[in-house]
Amino acid sequence: MYTQLDIESHFDGKLKIAYLNQPDTMNALTKPSLSDLKDFVKECSEDPAVRCVAISGRGRAFCSGQNLDDAFVQGNEHHDNDIIRKIVTDYYNPLVMEITHCKKPVVALVNGPAVGAGAMLALICDFVLANEKAYFAQAFSNIGLIPDTGGTYFLPKLLGRQLANYLAFTGKKLSAEESKSYGLVAEVFTEEEFNSKSLEILERVSNMPTVGLKLTKKAFAHSYDNTLKQQLELEGDLQQKAAETEDFKEGVSAFLQKRKPEYKGK
Repeated sequence: MYTQLDIESHFDGKLKIAYLNQPDTMNALTKPSLSDLKDFVKECSEDPAVRCVAISGRGRAFCSGQNLDDAFVQGNEHHDNDIIRKIVTDYYNPLVMEITHCKKPVVALVNGPAVGAGAMLALICDFVLANEKAYFAQAFSNIGLIPDTGGTYFLPKLLGRQLANYLAFTGKKLSAEESKSYGLVAEVFTEEEFNSKSLEILERVSNMPTVGLKLTKKAFAHSYDNTLKQQLELEGDLQQKAAETEDFKEGVSAFLQKRKPEYKGK
């Protein structure tokens, strides 16, 4: 089904991992791979069996950003002057919206370099787990472009205006550990432990109360624009919805019975 992705399923289908699978280009993004990734995230969002989604890359890189040959050569024989706008609006923006509105947690497993749109593909996910060999670079300025893939929205919120400007203007590479110190990465693991430690975390997330996590994502997303009063009202509404789930009842029952809860994601 997905010609540009390699899909893995774990924990009885609770976890789905999509690997960008063009290692010869360091997993540079193309229109087909962007479409495949958008469709994959959407499918996982709607599949009740899936409880967690992850994105990673095959080979030595996570993603090297936009494939310029794909943007300016393939399918663009007439050199459309509006090609960049079309790629952003038709391919990148729908993917950003699918990831940020996915009903399941979306985790970036950054196994190697994440550059330009590849860096932002990781940073728009709910959290990032990184290999110690990975690095992140906002390389857009190197070719005269601005951060896209949600970069102008998320970078100032993740880093503050000063650091967002600095990284966007200079294209400076940040190591995995530097990225963690700036709050861009949740955990950094050694090359040897990256796969096993990441799967441990993903297994935990896959067995958490999925609806509660979805509602948490929704609350955090609205906090960017809400006043405190609006956010508190939203918290009340979403907390009531969470309290009406089967998983909440199971969590309370397990706590009272002093046993480990068995959440169903409902």
